[in-house]
Amino acid sequence: MLNLEHISVTFNEGTLDEKKALKNINLRLSEGEFVTVIGGNGAGKSTLMNVISGNLFSDIGRISINNKDISSLPEYKRSQMIGRVFQDPMAGTAPSMTIEENLAIAYGRNRSRGLRLGVNKKRRELFQEHLKTLNLGLEDRLGAKVGLLSGGERQALSLLMATFTEPNILLLDEHTAALDPARAELITDLTSEIVDKFNLTTLMVTHNMQQALDMGDRLIMMDAGQIILDVSGEEKQSLTIPQLLEEFQRIRGRQLVSDQTVLG
Repeated sequence: MLNLEHISVTFNEGTLDEKKALKNINLRLSEGEFVTVIGGNGAGKSTLMNVISGNLFSDIGRISINNKDISSLPEYKRSQMIGRVFQDPMAGTAPSMTIEENLAIAYGRNRSRGLRLGVNKKRRELFQEHLKTLNLGLEDRLGAKVGLLSGGERQALSLLMATFTEPNILLLDEHTAALDPARAELITDLTSEIVDKFNLTTLMVTHNMQQALDMGDRLIMMDAGQIILDVSGEEKQSLTIPQLLEEFQRIRGRQLVSDQTVLG
């Protein structure tokens, strides 16, 4: 479903500030696969997400979704195939618009557009049906401004907006990191339910090693722009945080010293 071949990105090339953010990344995700991505600050996780979404173009390499080359497509065209939830609950929605208006925009992402009402009775009923699955009472607040919602409510709405059109690829960019523990747990549970329900091919970046171990069916670890570890199946299920840290030290010859990565 998603294939990255020889993807490299260099920032400030040819200057004293040159940084190789991604180095020859090769990554393939099968349909319905849920992959978590772990790594310290500067490992290249966010750059990887930006390259896939089209927010950033790679220097070299090829990206395809469902065997279609999207390497040269701009972000707005890739958004027809990709749903994304950001770390900041404010980033994935329009705060001055209502809940139903935000949902109408998301609903039209992979549909042809014309001169017709964005919200009608049929769509309103559809939006209410999907909002009920969040168990937050948002289905009774369709006319509420999104900017008035709490961080957890807004992130739940962002998750729904990114998934209810069943995109080819779902990108989750540390989408629970800015929430308090209770809200983070809510969004984590909702994520698992929605991904399972629609069998979404998902790539989730997280600083939290335990979350990376608990969620998904495959884990990759990044460091200095490279994928240094790729585990799945029973091997992933049996892993512990100490074992992950030991594996990092074995591969890189140094300790992973980011408390944020270990503890979330």
